[in-house]
Amino acid sequence: MTDGEQHAAPRPKRADARRNAETLLDAAAAVFVASGVDAPVRDIAAAAGVGTATIYRHFPTRADLIVAVYRHQVEACAEAGPALLAEAPTAHEALRRWMDLFVDFLATKHGLAAVLQSDDPGFAPLHAYFLDRLVPVCTELLGAAAGAGEIRSDITAYELMRGAGNLCIGAEDNPRYDARRLVGLLVTGLGAPN
Repeated sequence: MTDGEQHAAPRPKRADARRNAETLLDAAAAVFVASGVDAPVRDIAAAAGVGTATIYRHFPTRADLIVAVYRHQVEACAEAGPALLAEAPTAHEALRRWMDLFVDFLATKHGLAAVLQSDDPGFAPLHAYFLDRLVPVCTELLGAAAGAGEIRSDITAYELMRGAGNLCIGAEDNPRYDARRLVGLLVTGLGAPN
């Protein structure tokens, strides 16, 4: 083997392999929300339509799967921001739709919260990753809506995201508590004063 062959970059995943991994991560996130992160791997495999060996091949430990689910959810939320700005009728509406996705992400995150706060060193960088990826997206959405005169301009992305996060606390334990509705009211309340 030549020196160049030893240091060759890994080949990117084929499109079907990426789709399969995304399906598996989406299924794992849904199972984690419904049953907790200790749900049996066979339940995740059934939801994804794969065998348990497939999950273990991609994610040898539960911690590997949890980190991958968390990162996948963050990426989906981050990628949605620019797409929503391009397709929504107003920037304020794009912000509202993104906040709905953010609340959905927080529901998954709260399901992972106890595990993410464990002593496992693999979980330590995830909060910084979350902020690094999502604060700029929320900042862009807020800036577009404020620039269009649709919302007030005196709130930061961090404040809005923190407020939404606080409104989501306890929602998973109370079926009468609708965090998405409350966050929607918060976003509506950002409307520019007349």
